[in-house]
Amino acid sequence: MPDKDIKAMMGTEDTPGGKASPDPQDSRPSVFHSIKVFVLCHSLLQLAQLMISGYLKGSISTVEKRFGLSSQTSGLLAAFNEVGNTALIVFVSYFGSRVHRPRLIGCGAILVALAGLLMALPHFISEPYRFDNTSPADMPQDSEASLCLPSTSARAPASSNSSCSSHTQAQHLVAVGIMFTAQTVLGVGGVPIQPFGISYIDDFAHNSNSPLYLGILFAVTMLGPGMAYGLGGLMLRLYVDINRMPEGGINLTSKDPRWVGAWWLGFLISAGVVALAAIPYFFFPREMPKEKHELRFRRRVLAVSASPVSKGEDSSSEQSTEASPEKKAGLAQIAPNLTAVQFIKVFPRVLLRTLRHPIFLLVVLSQVCTSSMVAGMATFLPKFLERQFSVTASFANLLIGCVTIPLAIMGIVMGGFLVKRLRLGPMRCSILCLLGMLFCLLLSLPLFFMGCSTHHIAGIIHQPGFSLVSAQPGLERFPGCMEPCSCPSDDFNPVCEPSSRVEYLTPCHAGCTSRMVQEALDKSQVFYTNCSCVAGGSPVLAGSCDSACSHLVLPFMILVGLGATLASVTHTPSFMLILRGVKKEDKTLAVGIQFMLQRVLAWMPSPVIHGTAIDTTCVHWAQSCGRRAVCRYYDNDLLRNRFIGLQFFFKTSSLACFALILAILRQQNKEEGTKATVSSPGLQQQLLASGREKKPEESRV
Repeated sequence: MPDKDIKAMMGTEDTPGGKASPDPQDSRPSVFHSIKVFVLCHSLLQLAQLMISGYLKGSISTVEKRFGLSSQTSGLLAAFNEVGNTALIVFVSYFGSRVHRPRLIGCGAILVALAGLLMALPHFISEPYRFDNTSPADMPQDSEASLCLPSTSARAPASSNSSCSSHTQAQHLVAVGIMFTAQTVLGVGGVPIQPFGISYIDDFAHNSNSPLYLGILFAVTMLGPGMAYGLGGLMLRLYVDINRMPEGGINLTSKDPRWVGAWWLGFLISAGVVALAAIPYFFFPREMPKEKHELRFRRRVLAVSASPVSKGEDSSSEQSTEASPEKKAGLAQIAPNLTAVQFIKVFPRVLLRTLRHPIFLLVVLSQVCTSSMVAGMATFLPKFLERQFSVTASFANLLIGCVTIPLAIMGIVMGGFLVKRLRLGPMRCSILCLLGMLFCLLLSLPLFFMGCSTHHIAGIIHQPGFSLVSAQPGLERFPGCMEPCSCPSDDFNPVCEPSSRVEYLTPCHAGCTSRMVQEALDKSQVFYTNCSCVAGGSPVLAGSCDSACSHLVLPFMILVGLGATLASVTHTPSFMLILRGVKKEDKTLAVGIQFMLQRVLAWMPSPVIHGTAIDTTCVHWAQSCGRRAVCRYYDNDLLRNRFIGLQFFFKTSSLACFALILAILRQQNKEEGTKATVSSPGLQQQLLASGREKKPEESRV
């Protein structure tokens, strides 16, 4: 051990018993030599890290509107942080014992903070958001430019051409490119944080305290996504250009479909929190004295997951490990003796050997299906709620952060408690997973019917049958009502006729020639009058028509939350099936392979798959400089069926995997029972005499 590391250990020296004895002269207390302080700092850091990664998912629909992105592109953006993470996570096993882990965690946290700043940068380099594309740049937005004007006083197309200049298009590409780069940096920065932090805690905490510390770490970390959605709910209430508001303010409310919230502000706040949480890591030593002066470096990264097993198994495994350390020949143990090239050569062989275990392979496939469901739901559930139930982006985020996330955390805790309390073996763990996913699947069936069809949109959607017409909107009931007008094709300022619930893209498409503002105590209401395309010429209200199913949003979220609880119950027992299904020396690597496959097969493709499915339900696209931009209107029935259908598919696949696991375990138990009966006829009598707690399925593998 280098001299500087020995000094960092408060002057400890080796003793015959392998313990550290502090030097009386240098035994000054330091907060950075306490593993408890490290656990506290690491819990806050992982919470802040998940706030940054989860905040984008909560503001995904807002980013789409601000930069004209399709759901497929936004899904790719949300999944892009997994690219850098997956590319480097494999080498954590190789570099784990060769680096200064706290400092590397601090460097990774600085990269995460930098990624948060990069995510907010497009707001500052882009021009102010213009929700009224027809108004000239030197006039207030949402003025009379959206009204039906005679052809003689038609709008000059100069403003449209100026908004599509080469500089504007290049600026748009740069902004989107910066966000993709920021997501890549976010993935790279997150690589060392969790693995190195867990191994550091497990190395220097007392053996009996390590599961408790890791449990506290995971419990605090799980609050990160909920806080991210809560932060999104607060920030999206503010206007996007709150730092550069136009004179006279704006005539928008958060319920207006053109509203864009301050999506960038949440990234700045989260980046600042991560930067503050990164500072202490540069003061922690590379190695610190083990708690209670026991200087034994044993890497049991999975102690928190193995703790729910029966205490007898834990103690026996610890004794066997301590008694015969020379028998450990897994990749995690020999990795420090390999070069980087040798590690790359050895890794595929160990990977194939681990994937040959049928239980391990099926559990990983079930977790991939569950993670795909979670990734799609976490990314696009806020947008789904906005479209299906006409709620604001901020309210959708608050619903998810206050209902779904806490219930999911409760499910994880409940699953671990059941495994711990009932001391479930592999067979019973598989039964628990099967039941949890089955009831989760049943709860998702009513979701197919909780929603309404898209209301009548003039010129786009005629009736609930959704027969589409040409791209140029016009109301078929009054042919020629728009002939005196010169309505721009790319304008979007929706108005609603309350009596018939018919929506028009702009007041111009409704044939309205005048605008009126009705002031009230708490808010002002904008009306458009003299509308030639409206029956009776009645005035229309500014904004989209509200959904007739807005009252179903709370029952919908309760069912989604209960389903998340039941799906989360399977987390701990499925993890135990992995630990029981592989060799002891391959456990650490098996968990690493599990996380890698989840990233490659679930967290990376699932947002793109869900975004592509959502795009196929669009019935009217906005056009920006000749290209397809954000979707204005969706077929709500088709959107609901395809979004919930994808969730149903992944849940069914996970359920099938758990059913196969249960069948394989039963078959293996039958074979072992047959062999045991043949080898020792009196074995059954011995098992009956030993008590019911020693069942065959708990002692297998």
